Amino acid sequence: MLTRKQHELLMFIHERIKESGVSPSFDEMKDALDLASKSGIHRLITALEERGFLRRLAHRARALEVVKLPQQATTSAPAGGRQTFKPQVVEGSRAAMSAPEPANDVRELSVLGRIAAGVPIDAIQHERSTLQVPEAMLGAGEHYVLEVDGDSMIEAGILDGDYVVIRRTDQATSGEIVVALVEGETATLKRLRRKGASIALEAANPKYQTQIYGPDQVAVQGKLVGLIRRYH
Repeated sequence: MLTRKQHELLMFIHERIKESGVSPSFDEMKDALDLASKSGIHRLITALEERGFLRRLAHRARALEVVKLPQQATTSAPAGGRQTFKPQVVEGSRAAMSAPEPANDVRELSVLGRIAAGVPIDAIQHERSTLQVPEAMLGAGEHYVLEVDGDSMIEAGILDGDYVVIRRTDQATSGEIVVALVEGETATLKRLRRKGASIALEAANPKYQTQIYGPDQVAVQGKLVGLIRRYH
């Protein structure tokens, strides 16, 4: 059984991730629940983690994942002014909101092709196949799969022939592994580092040099969220 504030926070986080693909900031959560300080939010999140409703994703800023929801819930907001969070129980219906899929379910994703030098993602005209990916590996947003061609990321555990699961986004923080489109022509899977006004695309293999680009030369097309390996 959740307290009222725990329930309100869980549903607010769920709605924000569903709308934008990222969890809200602590300030946004504090304002939404009308709390005086962020320490109250920390306590609520810890309680939701202990009860199995939330999971923190390591090494990522503002990274919360909703693991499960109360059985029946929906939200409403006023027409004007600052949006406030008003959960309400709906008797006998789940039409307004459905809980995340159980962890043992799978989603069928398109395999767009091999990510290799000289092959921009946007130039791939049709999916090659589909691959079933566990729902537990995925979060909010649109996802696709690419087959890895090459050994530039082997020290990150990504091998030639692996399938990488990518969440489509044009935003990434320094240190994340991304699909980067370089100068509108070449797609590559590398670790992104921000160095002042420059962007570094860093391989995970000492055979390959880090490439430095200007901020207008690199466009993020997605970031790595999972990896699938087949053994033949």
